[in-house]
Amino acid sequence: QVQLVESGGGLVQAGASLRLSCAASGRPFSMYYMGWFRQAPGKEREFVAGIRWSGSSSVNVDSVKGRFTISRDNAKNTVYLQMNSLKPEDTAIYYCAAKNAVGPLDRQYNYWGQGTQVTVSS
Repeated sequence: QVQLVESGGGLVQAGASLRLSCAASGRPFSMYYMGWFRQAPGKEREFVAGIRWSGSSSVNVDSVKGRFTISRDNAKNTVYLQMNSLKPEDTAIYYCAAKNAVGPLDRQYNYWGQGTQVTVSS
């Protein structure tokens, strides 16, 4: 089991930056791939980005490529999502997730945080 706690969400204006953090506890952090998902009102949850223990990562959503960066600090058992040049369409609940370190990076996550709200005003 792993427990995930997100922080860093909030209300910002378009063009601002936020950094989301997700602290993991429980089993060794190295056992997991980590990911960020988001769910906007009325939309399905979508995979935003994922990262392996080694630091190799993938950003899935075309609209955030070049603006969002995922990283992890294995010593702190924490994964981050740096979000720059935020747009109103980035408004969503952002979820941190973990999965066993096998298989595809963009699916089959089985541990989830409670979510943190990000609201971007125009």
